[in-house]
Amino acid sequence: MRARIYQTDRSSTQSGKARAGQWTLAYDTPQGPVHDPLTGWPGSGDTRGQISLSFPTLEAATAYAARKGLAADIIPAAPRSLKIQAYSDNFR
Repeated sequence: MRARIYQTDRSSTQSGKARAGQWTLAYDTPQGPVHDPLTGWPGSGDTRGQISLSFPTLEAATAYAARKGLAADIIPAAPRSLKIQAYSDNFR
């Protein structure tokens, strides 16, 4: 079984950084969702794709994956770039 470990960033609706920076372990499903012929809804018999676990550090997430025998892919966080500008630049 494979899993992805990635660092969460704050969402666009958050102003604070309360849960930003946590590491998340999400299981990868071996196959994509299968569409139900009757309803057309996507579904799967594997419920592990619905599980994501949060960890405070990368070491804790990798230790959990090693303890459970998961092959984990670590996805680094994208670098953040700040656009510094003055308020008066809006009126040029």
